[in-house]
Amino acid sequence: MGIADADHGPRCGRDQTAERPTTHVSRIRWHPEEPGTSDMSTPNLDRLFHEQWPAVVATLTRRLNDLQLAEDAAQDAFAKAAELWPREGVPPRPGGWLMVTAWRKALDHLRKEGVAARYAEDLWRMAGSGESIDAAEIAEAGDDALVSEDDQLCLIFMCCHPALALEVQVALTLRYVAGLSTAEISRAFLLSEPTLAQRLVRAKRKIRAAGIGFGVPGPDELVGRLASVRRVVYLVFTEGYSATRGRQLVRAELCDEAIRLSRLLCRLVPKDPENRGLLALMLLHHARSPGRQDAQERPIPLAEQDRATWRHEMIAEGIGLVENVPDPLPPGPYRLQAAIAAVHAKAPNFARTDWTRIAALYGELARVSPSPVIEVNRAVAVGMAYGPQAGLSILNRVLASDALTAYAPLHAAHADLLRRAGAAEEAAASLARAVEATQNEALRSELSRRLGANARPRCDDPSRPETDPPEDQVVLATPKTSPAPVESGDPRTWDG
Repeated sequence: MGIADADHGPRCGRDQTAERPTTHVSRIRWHPEEPGTSDMSTPNLDRLFHEQWPAVVATLTRRLNDLQLAEDAAQDAFAKAAELWPREGVPPRPGGWLMVTAWRKALDHLRKEGVAARYAEDLWRMAGSGESIDAAEIAEAGDDALVSEDDQLCLIFMCCHPALALEVQVALTLRYVAGLSTAEISRAFLLSEPTLAQRLVRAKRKIRAAGIGFGVPGPDELVGRLASVRRVVYLVFTEGYSATRGRQLVRAELCDEAIRLSRLLCRLVPKDPENRGLLALMLLHHARSPGRQDAQERPIPLAEQDRATWRHEMIAEGIGLVENVPDPLPPGPYRLQAAIAAVHAKAPNFARTDWTRIAALYGELARVSPSPVIEVNRAVAVGMAYGPQAGLSILNRVLASDALTAYAPLHAAHADLLRRAGAAEEAAASLARAVEATQNEALRSELSRRLGANARPRCDDPSRPETDPPEDQVVLATPKTSPAPVESGDPRTWDG
């Protein structure tokens, strides 16, 4: 746990119940016309922030055994960097500078409480000097001597501990691993900022009260704990890719953060094939984001998207991760979903999609990770490959189970299969149920428009889906709910 022992207890003078206002480097105003600021534009500083924040917070948390104090000190250090670096330039070892500066800030807090002496020895060791700390000594010490990627992995596991509610795991991960401010997270999940701040405060209390340790789980727990981390990362992505509520269909900032977290996870645990599968899946989905809405931000079904707008370099990276897998073990759920997404990405147009292959992959996914949500996806894929009646035979079992009665994609998929089977009235009733269950305003508006136009055919080919097959699966167990996601599972019968 570092030099701070668990029995130190809460320190006097620190408010353990209030969430301190958060600072993001990109919120600070820069003046590039001033000397020495040419390489310190807001995007460059924002990039440095995202690269260094988890390392600094993680290492401080281990050494201090206090997530709140680690956060406060890191924020102070980044604010100091925002003040000095545009004027004086970036130091040779920015990570080391931030780490030592944050440590000094933490000691300032502790000194006021009369306990700073306990930490003095660690400060000198971090700086590589027994006498003083200056820029030259920080540069000599190097970033690797001050921060550890193992600390970042420990921080991720702490934020995603199974003793915490899933929505709390998401909030902690975005705040402390991704470095988003409470304002950014609250906007993304349509929560008030005070509500989210209190959620974080309660989470930190729970971490302290439950004795949730800062460390990598043992071999017996590691596989399950990694699965929990991936679930949290993918949940962040799915809320960004297909927002539960609000007027926006896509919240690109959440997609970007989830992909960045996934890259970090791949770097920290490079040998886990499911980590690579998760990254591939998100890249292949997010690559299509530019084509998913028109100029008026209305959803565009996959069949109608202009594939020239897709991000093809992202697709190439995702397909490479899917196909270049050294692990001979059978694929897990994320690798299978990534393989499905790769089939869609490879198709030159919608008509040439290999639905037989997709249906087969869904069959394997249903065997590896069975759930009603997967069955919805499989029903649509089978319906595209072998006809609507084949799809309905699968979907009817899901409907009879009453497992997903409030799940809009189930009713939208049912409507499409019924329409293609020639049952127009039943299809309209199912589409109405999909509209009623849809909370996202953009998607609800478009489904309503199509419901109103249901009397006239959209095209001459009755086999073409009125709403598109759910190749953007978030398949775990049950649908996500709002205001904060509680579980993933959102195979939009649109492209999302």
